[in-house]
Amino acid sequence: MPNFKRSYKFAIKTSLFITVLLTLLVSVFLWMRYEFEWEPVAVFGLISYMFSFFIIQYRVEHFIYKRVKKIYDNVTLLDASTLRPNQITTDMATLTREVEKFAEDKKLEIETLKVRETYRKEFMGNVSHELKTPLFTVQGYILTLLDGALKDKSVRKKYLQRANKGVERLIYIVKDLDMITKLETGDLHLVMENFNVVEVIQNSFDLLEMKAAKKDITLTFDMDYEKPIWVYADRERIQQVITNLVVNSIKYGKKGGTTEISIENLIKNKVIVRVTDNGEGIEKTHIPRLFERFFRIDKSGSRKEGGSGLGLSIVKHIIEAHNEKIYVESVFGVGSEFSFTLEKSKSSLKGTKAVKTQ
Repeated sequence: MPNFKRSYKFAIKTSLFITVLLTLLVSVFLWMRYEFEWEPVAVFGLISYMFSFFIIQYRVEHFIYKRVKKIYDNVTLLDASTLRPNQITTDMATLTREVEKFAEDKKLEIETLKVRETYRKEFMGNVSHELKTPLFTVQGYILTLLDGALKDKSVRKKYLQRANKGVERLIYIVKDLDMITKLETGDLHLVMENFNVVEVIQNSFDLLEMKAAKKDITLTFDMDYEKPIWVYADRERIQQVITNLVVNSIKYGKKGGTTEISIENLIKNKVIVRVTDNGEGIEKTHIPRLFERFFRIDKSGSRKEGGSGLGLSIVKHIIEAHNEKIYVESVFGVGSEFSFTLEKSKSSLKGTKAVKTQ
């Protein structure tokens, strides 16, 4: 039998040896001292075999259990609280498989912890770098003023304005850190409502018009949306998502380029919003890390554009908080497309003629 426990085989064979030996000794003893009869000898042999089997089987299992528990405790492959007699096998092949599985699980856990530790160190380094730049800037202007420049009104005003910009950047970074922490811990409450997503996109365009004009980038829809497109989400957070994506497209866009937003039907109750640009594009090796906190493709150039380095990470968390998906496609040197899904408002499910279909 393939599932027959090896400890049973051991007990059966050992009991058989003991029984044969005892039966022979008893037979010789009876033959020498008394009259030899087969029936008492057979009964004695059967009783000896049964007692031997149960005693040996119990002792073997108890012995192996104690040894295995000691091994588990010594190498800390698992908590001692999980070790119960009905959980430990005396089949050494099964036991070996279980130990290997525990070791593999622990190895995977250690590797995961190492990855997290690397990520934590990188994150802390990025946070300190992002914070120290504006801090040192503010400190430099203040020290200059304290060293005598305070008496010159023109210099004083200019330096105080620059110091104020550094403080605003610090506040911006801290606010984004606070938001992403709330998003990750689930403490940020979403205010769900029906709203026209076309209007929200237009608001972002109006807000970023001057920023785009500095790089001669055109913000546009892919078509005229004459009718509203109603979705069900947190209006303020979706406004932030669209704004962050448009800012990102402007930051990495080419002079004289275009940022285009389209809204399409995905399935019956979903729309997909696409933000497409013809900017620098992203290399494939960087795409898996795009939504990490403080991850920057261009470590030097991107900082000239400002920002907290948390924009895309916040976008991802907001979309996931809505139980929606965000996607990115990019060709280096050609451009990028970020897209995310939204749930349609129930009142708009009957008619979606204003939305372009795929």
